[in-house]
Amino acid sequence: MGIDLEWLRTFKAIYEQGTLTGAAQALFISQPGVSLHLNSLEAYTGYKLFDRSAKRLVPTERGKVIYNFVEEPLLKLETAEQLFHKSTKTERATISIGMCFETFQYTLEKYIATLPFNVIIKFGDYHQMIHDLDSGVLDLIITPQKGEQKNLEFNAFSKERIVLIAGGKTDTRTLRALLKKKDLTGAENWLKEQIWYSTAADMEHLKRFWQLNFKHHLDFKPNYIVPNMCSITRCLSGETGYSIMPDFLCREEIAAGKLQLVWEGEQVMENILYFGSRKKTMYEKEIKQVQTVFRKSF
Repeated sequence: MGIDLEWLRTFKAIYEQGTLTGAAQALFISQPGVSLHLNSLEAYTGYKLFDRSAKRLVPTERGKVIYNFVEEPLLKLETAEQLFHKSTKTERATISIGMCFETFQYTLEKYIATLPFNVIIKFGDYHQMIHDLDSGVLDLIITPQKGEQKNLEFNAFSKERIVLIAGGKTDTRTLRALLKKKDLTGAENWLKEQIWYSTAADMEHLKRFWQLNFKHHLDFKPNYIVPNMCSITRCLSGETGYSIMPDFLCREEIAAGKLQLVWEGEQVMENILYFGSRKKTMYEKEIKQVQTVFRKSF
């Protein structure tokens, strides 16, 4: 089997970019694909071509020799491709964005069709999103958590307030009277006897709200566990029951009278929301467009 031209293209990109992530972005291929090409070329030549440090791939002496041989021929080949390739349409950029499902549905979903570039949406936990951003799998994340990675930056753009809501038909008079009297023990005991909704993946909002305001750990189980917070708003709209959720997810239903904003807590519980991105990215223009959409929505 002879040498594959794509191995050399990838080798040149790694040499010039200094990282697998940078090479993947420059070539518009996946990072595992870059690793595969490099491993294949090293196996073919029988030499280690880069020393792997914590931050960069440093070319070995053998790697420098190969680069000096292939740089000019590959450059001529790329120039020839540009001259003779007839493009039928402008290449669209593709960016990958990480966020929770509810944030996507309430903000970006209705604007997707207006964006002049391709978008891949990924849902997951915030710790994994930050890791994927750092490794180049994601280009932008919407998160209430910040990472410590030096090549990442997190810019605050909004806040979400965690509040107690109730279905539109819920009789909240007893609870409101207890809260007005500052009888938090009475309010806590009364709430434990009510119908509660929560999500299967995350009860963190409920647990933290309870601990912050009643000074006790949550000691009851919600009656209904549904897939996500969008399900909660639909299930509770015009019905009876309680839940804890970010205020921006239920503003429209509250304004329409389908849900009630019952209590913001004795102590207000807020999360700062951040845009997370890499400090060096080739998609700065596209990322700014997405950020503009979010700022309009919050």
